[in-house]
Amino acid sequence: MIKILAIDHLVLRTEQLSEMTAFYTDVLGCEVIRDEVESLGLLQLKAGDALIDLVLVDSELGRPGGGAPMSTNRNMDHFCLRLAQLDNQSIIDHLKRHAVQCEPFALRNGAQGFGDSIYIYDPDGNRVELKSEILEV
Repeated sequence: MIKILAIDHLVLRTEQLSEMTAFYTDVLGCEVIRDEVESLGLLQLKAGDALIDLVLVDSELGRPGGGAPMSTNRNMDHFCLRLAQLDNQSIIDHLKRHAVQCEPFALRNGAQGFGDSIYIYDPDGNRVELKSEILEV
């Protein structure tokens, strides 16, 4: 029923924004395309046709993930899978049939633009974002 097209973006939590930015830009050749560190604690990097988001641990976006990355705390908030077009209710119905824990749909930005997405959780508690409809905003 669900057909994954690609990974849309990864979100990494960090206390070392300068070092992480330098690594992803200087070492891996990513380009900074959105810098909202002051307002959201977020820096977005273009990585091929996907995004890598760097989020400060003590920011509005980073705090829900807990403490700083280390062996007992995760630095990845979630990853996003881009889906083939499918209406939101069909996705919800499919998830319910499989007893998958999920959050409500919301309009979010990703590598291909804004669109409706939903957060779900895998058996280990990892948060996965499913994003299908791309809207012009």
